Amino acid sequence: MAGLVSGKVALVTGAGSGIGRCSALAFAREGAKVVVSDVVVEGSEETVRLIKSAGGEAIFVKADVSKAAEVEALVNATVSAYGRLDCAHNNAGISGRSYSVVEDTEENWDRILAINLKGVWLCMKYQVPVMLKQGGGSIVNTASDAGLIGVKRTGAYVASKHGVVGLTKTAALEYAKVGIRVNAVCPGPIDTPMLQKGTKRYPQMLEKMAAAQPNGRLGKPEEIAEAALWLCSDAASFVTGLAMPVDGGYIAQ
Repeated sequence: MAGLVSGKVALVTGAGSGIGRCSALAFAREGAKVVVSDVVVEGSEETVRLIKSAGGEAIFVKADVSKAAEVEALVNATVSAYGRLDCAHNNAGISGRSYSVVEDTEENWDRILAINLKGVWLCMKYQVPVMLKQGGGSIVNTASDAGLIGVKRTGAYVASKHGVVGLTKTAALEYAKVGIRVNAVCPGPIDTPMLQKGTKRYPQMLEKMAAAQPNGRLGKPEEIAEAALWLCSDAASFVTGLAMPVDGGYIAQ
């Protein structure tokens, strides 16, 4: 039986660990040739190794999504390697430091917005022209529940993820008639290395996060990957402009 994205080419940013790695693995499992991208070399090479050991095809291209020249080179390398770009999961992001609006620093604000929001814009800026030339494609951006609600002491992160949601909807409207679908996944708290690192000083936070979920647990990165895979697949052919919560029901409360 053919996979959900059999014969397609997929690009996943932030694929060195967590959600991005699981997304790259899911795309490969379902038949896509995958371009793995991140600033972390060792983790990304491990993602490629995992894909190849499972019988898939993948390459690694290092890129900092906050830098236009590196994103352009990443997209060009994708087309050079595989001839096209059908699916993109723009997943690279950081949590940054936790501050109140007044306490936040310009450095923290600029870094979070550069990677989480500018990075998504730059990815689409260079991905969309390729998709236009080939007659279509599908893009999924990683936003967050924090892109749909407010969260105390994470103003820069919340602003960046609200921006991703708005940018996703805008791009979806701009390219709906030319065969390019643009959607976003909005994860709740997911048990990833980024979350573990962010709560290392406060281990009780993980328990509190899990307890706050209607289903009583943290999400798994594989669960976000499956949502991104579906949104990129032809099974979601009538879905565009959606900011999909994948959060165990948290924001439904």
